[in-house]
Amino acid sequence: GEPLKRGTSIVLHLKDDQIHFAEERQIKDLVKKHSEFIQYPILLWTEKEVEKDVDEDTEMKDEPSESKIEEVAAETKVEDVKEEGEEWKKEKKKFKEKVHEWTLLNKQKPIWTRKPSEVTPEENKSLYKSLTNDWEDHLAVKNFSAEGNLEFIAVLFTPRRAPFDLFEPRKKLNNIK
Repeated sequence: GEPLKRGTSIVLHLKDDQIHFAEERQIKDLVKKHSEFIQYPILLWTEKEVEKDVDEDTEMKDEPSESKIEEVAAETKVEDVKEEGEEWKKEKKKFKEKVHEWTLLNKQKPIWTRKPSEVTPEENKSLYKSLTNDWEDHLAVKNFSAEGNLEFIAVLFTPRRAPFDLFEPRKKLNNIK
């Protein structure tokens, strides 16, 4: 691709047996899973096949010139009869062309940067499940912002059940996300 004017470019060096991670589908799945709610755009250089139509007239290169065609047409008189409702159609050949372009992978703005009225319950559910790996839906959700010395916007989820290992002393603590 083109050199970046601004931002971060990530180059992956993969072992031969891990080449499946370089597939476009795999990269899209990984970005969706781990970076769905990141506010910075994530772009992927993709290759697409686009079908294009080519007129038969533009395709013909070894045909005789128009002046020769006109001479032959003057010598022979051929009438084309067109029935009612029938239209003349030029034959178009289709071919597939490979096109490279940048594709935006994370199209959604993060939930916490949008107005609470614009966020659907399904979006809240997907954010909750991606953060907590919980199989149940959340009990309640609250969007709020705080201003002062420090200004922030947050989404607070209340889980439906307490974790089964809540009071276990050897439990590895997770940071607040």
